[in-house]
Amino acid sequence: MHLPPFKRLVAPMLAAAVVITTPLPALAQDDNPEARLRKIEAEIRALQRQVFPGGDARFFEPEINTAQPQTPNAAGTTSTTAVTDILARLDAIEAQLQRLTAAGEENRNAVSLLEERVGALEAANAPPPAPTPEPAEEPAATQSNLAAMTGGESAAQPAELPPEQPAAGPSDERLAAVQAITKPQSDDAGDDEYTYGFRLWNAGFYPEAQQQLRLFVDQHPNHWRTTYGRNLLGRAYLDDGKPREAAPWFLRNYQVDKQAARAGDSLLYLAEAMIALEDTNRACIALAEFGETYPALASGRLLDQYEANRRKVSCN
Repeated sequence: MHLPPFKRLVAPMLAAAVVITTPLPALAQDDNPEARLRKIEAEIRALQRQVFPGGDARFFEPEINTAQPQTPNAAGTTSTTAVTDILARLDAIEAQLQRLTAAGEENRNAVSLLEERVGALEAANAPPPAPTPEPAEEPAATQSNLAAMTGGESAAQPAELPPEQPAAGPSDERLAAVQAITKPQSDDAGDDEYTYGFRLWNAGFYPEAQQQLRLFVDQHPNHWRTTYGRNLLGRAYLDDGKPREAAPWFLRNYQVDKQAARAGDSLLYLAEAMIALEDTNRACIALAEFGETYPALASGRLLDQYEANRRKVSCN
């Protein structure tokens, strides 16, 4: 009698199961349950290998698995992806910080330029300027400092500032024009005084600007605007055709604090005042000192003025 293939495979398994489950004298004599279980499991695995040659994974796990593990690769891929994402985010943050830093620098430069131009951009109506005291004489030390700058040579020195001379009085038109210039009113009285003097100078009212700026530097010697005030006072005299009166203010502003905001400007204007007085020797000394002390200004903001003054004199 011939059995079908499936029945030929199942029959040995049933016979083995009957043999295994039948209490044998040898098994009954083994008092160790754990040893018996291990023996039964080993016999079942041996039976499975005979009944199902080839190690079909649907019925039992093979003792040796030759398949390549997939979990480590997946974990490695996940780890690599996470690190790559973090690096990309760090690069984006660094790029954003660079853009913010560049924007901050541009803003600071823009604010600096606006501060220099703010006085010229303001205009309004204001009451006439308050009476100012008579200008005091320039300290004698300032006059001797100008001589020391040339090594004691006997070149012409700027004269002391003369007292204001009585005049016939301004015309009605001039009074109206001066009164039309506003004097700011803020919490910083010193800045208000300087700004008003700047507006008078900018409008071409040089004598009025001289009085106002003298008032400012006398009453506010330690104000942060004082370096601007002394420099502008010298320019008010220089623009008024009085280089001899302008020179002491330029020299004083340079010597008080050589690192002040307008110290370099005053030294260059001092050279310009000496050129106007035809004092070539002192003009050359001032120009040489300016180029050595303020190379950034000489090659930057004041380059044109520096070169123009150098072309006016022949220095050794």
